[in-house]
Amino acid sequence: MMKFSFNYFYLLVCCLLISNTIWAGKINQNPPNVILILTDDLGIGDLGCEGNPWLKTPNIDAFYDESVRMTDFHTSPLCTPTRAAIITGKYPINNGAWATFKGRDALTQNTKTMADVFKQNGYKTAMFGKWHLGDNYPTRPTDMGFETATHHLAGGVGELSDYWGNSYFDDVYYVNNKPKQFEGYCTDVWFEESTKFIKKNKEKPFFLYLPTNAPHDPLIVAEKYAAPYKKLEGKDIISANLYGMIANIDENFGKFHQFLENEKLLENTILIFMSDNGTRFGYSKDGKLGYNKGYRGIKGSKQEGGHRVPFFIRWPNGNVQGGKDINSLAEHVDLIPTLAGLCNLKIPKGMNLDGQDFSPLLTGEKNKLKSKVGFIHHRQDWRQPKDVDQTCIMKNQWRLINGNELYDIEKDPKQRTNLADKYPKIVSELLKKNAKFLERVKENREYYELPFSVVGNEAQKEIKLTIQHAIGEDSGIWKPEQVAAGMKNTNNKHALKVEKAGLYQISCRRWPKECPGPILGIPTENPKNLFKYETISPEKVRISIANQMLEKDIKEDEAEVLFTVKLEKGKTILENDFIEGKSKYGVYYTYVKYLGE
Repeated sequence: MMKFSFNYFYLLVCCLLISNTIWAGKINQNPPNVILILTDDLGIGDLGCEGNPWLKTPNIDAFYDESVRMTDFHTSPLCTPTRAAIITGKYPINNGAWATFKGRDALTQNTKTMADVFKQNGYKTAMFGKWHLGDNYPTRPTDMGFETATHHLAGGVGELSDYWGNSYFDDVYYVNNKPKQFEGYCTDVWFEESTKFIKKNKEKPFFLYLPTNAPHDPLIVAEKYAAPYKKLEGKDIISANLYGMIANIDENFGKFHQFLENEKLLENTILIFMSDNGTRFGYSKDGKLGYNKGYRGIKGSKQEGGHRVPFFIRWPNGNVQGGKDINSLAEHVDLIPTLAGLCNLKIPKGMNLDGQDFSPLLTGEKNKLKSKVGFIHHRQDWRQPKDVDQTCIMKNQWRLINGNELYDIEKDPKQRTNLADKYPKIVSELLKKNAKFLERVKENREYYELPFSVVGNEAQKEIKLTIQHAIGEDSGIWKPEQVAAGMKNTNNKHALKVEKAGLYQISCRRWPKECPGPILGIPTENPKNLFKYETISPEKVRISIANQMLEKDIKEDEAEVLFTVKLEKGKTILENDFIEGKSKYGVYYTYVKYLGE
């Protein structure tokens, strides 16, 4: 029998105790909170810390000084695609939400999201602000992993799918899908509600998604914020109100940052500040007004200024701080794997993420990762994005646009010199990468299948469909003033999934329920007197759904035309029109609810 000396036994016990202490410390270390602040249409040049010579953003600038900055960070060129990529970790062409209207501005049912990842790892989850990934079940925030959500509908406060009469001040927003009146300016509300959520949930780790709708147009802000920039308008900048909206964001960010410090949450919170795409009104296309940090292109563009955005991240307890730049290419699809790496999260099986984890760069574990290729396949339509046309493929300093324009973004930020003929091997390599990527994309159902709203589910007994989200060949219509003016639009199709067979009531209206009025007249109540109202003169309403075509006359003073249809379970397309003489145009507002078997 082996004999142990007392000294050896004592050393063994000490080693075990030290090991257990270290291990227990790792286990008991509190997971970091995560706060993701996403601004809307704030470009790479729309901050003082990014070099803007006129705009004052002292609070964000101070955060910039303390943060790690991803200086080559990219999104999609528009709102919905970026949000979809952030939330799912998949490129828009892979998750189905690649446009801002025409039925492609929503996710598909049962999509796993960033909120799901955090929730399944024991985090409380909440979002406040702009969602723009679906207004109806099953793609509302609360259907997508957020336990708490206060948000406006559609792509912006006051759009025609949003609550009628919203104007940035004293609006009605949706609190866990129920309308509620708020007081104050929209951006103030999002930050105030975020603060309330944190106070209630600070004892547990939380994931807070705070996507502001500002500085997206309409450019509305209190005069005191815009006043300092009025003298620059038309001379140096496009809009003083835009700068005022950003100044208001900066003020709110400063208050919020101080709140986190007061609550002793700042040290163990991963705080991210970023934007969703390039500027819209911060830089003129001719380059004569505004500032874009030397890049060409604005919102909607495949050029650099359309998708390179600010990205600042700080987490003191994780040694993610210090005011340093990281110049590696990074994208919106990288956020889920990167946050999972920082927070030690388990990612659910089957998410099939497109991004890579760049957390080793943030924490200093590595100075460089394997070079990645980034893809932008952009198309504002319900049809699939094209394979090569309207694309931007990125690797290191190279940008390949439309498959035949190659730029070295480091030497040529204005993208003036096409190097495709000079470097054919690089063009060929990037096109091969793109082709291989598309092979995988075209195996996914999201590439082919339209996102749908579900009817017949208890989670939402009545859904609202609007012409803003309707599929068709016409240009977009998204403003309530366009509806008030009687603008006609031929987009008229909506993708539905019938979850329960039975009878359904379809209500076709000119005005939404919160702004009642006759189809042939004007609203009986005029919220805030925001618009000039004009009448329209359709004689009939016609609907087509599940091999049924029905038509009814419109009676004088009738606010809605009602149809009762029997529907079987499954997917279908609802088509609805106002008929006026020989012409037809899409119904503005449609409500669908289940009546019973």
